[in-house]
Amino acid sequence: MILQKNKNKKDSKKFKVAFRFADPQKIIDNLKIKTGSKIADFGSGSGFFTIPLARKVGEKGVIYALDVLPSALESIESQSHTFGLENIIIKRVDLTKEKGSGLSNESVDWVILKDVLFQNQEKKQMLKEAFRILKKGGSVLIMEWNENNFAMGPDIKKRVSVEELSKILIEQGFSVSEPEEAGNFHYILIATK
Repeated sequence: MILQKNKNKKDSKKFKVAFRFADPQKIIDNLKIKTGSKIADFGSGSGFFTIPLARKVGEKGVIYALDVLPSALESIESQSHTFGLENIIIKRVDLTKEKGSGLSNESVDWVILKDVLFQNQEKKQMLKEAFRILKKGGSVLIMEWNENNFAMGPDIKKRVSVEELSKILIEQGFSVSEPEEAGNFHYILIATK
């Protein structure tokens, strides 16, 4: 994190944060996730959402950490042991394939996709898979790089706009919320089945 000195002479000892990153715990706390929920973390990476979600849903809940990269899944496995979290099921999958999650129809309450869609050509297939495994009334949280801040993140051509994502979600049968800011670099959309 980069800090800049405040130029106001009265506040010369105060500092201003130049970059504000998304806080996974704060995001999770604002969602209507119940204890005992089943959640699929598509492209879980090293566990940005997986670990705090596992704590949120408790021992009776389940988090499916789904990723194609073995190194990412190894990181989650290590953290789950360190923190004593036994409610994480780790699976190496290809979410761009039909039924790629390996989960049953209408089997989860939430699907999480963080920084996954900009990396994939098969966006529609991934969202189709999310729709398939969500229970009726279930929701998907999508967090992607915004188009306004280029200090970090992928090339603008790879980023998925709110408009493009909303259109794909509606085509898949979701109802879509208004976008929300998640730190200086991301936006969040929540879509419900």
